[in-house]
Amino acid sequence: MCTYASVHHKLHYACVSCRVSHKRHPAEAGRDGHPCPRCGVTMLCAGHDFAAPRRTDRKAWSVVAVVLRAGLRYEGFEPCGCGRRPSFRPRSRAQLRARRVQAARTGTPLVELLRRADPWEPVSGGGGRAGR
Repeated sequence: MCTYASVHHKLHYACVSCRVSHKRHPAEAGRDGHPCPRCGVTMLCAGHDFAAPRRTDRKAWSVVAVVLRAGLRYEGFEPCGCGRRPSFRPRSRAQLRARRVQAARTGTPLVELLRRADPWEPVSGGGGRAGR
């Protein structure tokens, strides 16, 4: 049975400038999305499995901002909810920095490297040399 098909779960929405997150139903969103209760700016959808850092942890929120602005969400279930396939997202500035360096070296889009647990693994799993 599909987890997300049977029950409509709330999604996490985050405002990175205020460093807050709230759970809301996607159907309740207005024309401009869900506004932040503190500043009024539209909050970014962070997905079903977002674990917000503490408000005082500015470094962690800066990483969350890069991930969300890249268009990625924190999801652990597959889109239909049938299986659990954990998706990696960087949690620290060091992990983010490694992915930015690798993107600059190889020309790979940063969003692709933000999805990978190991930014140095080759793009294709074919046999051949592991590229530089």
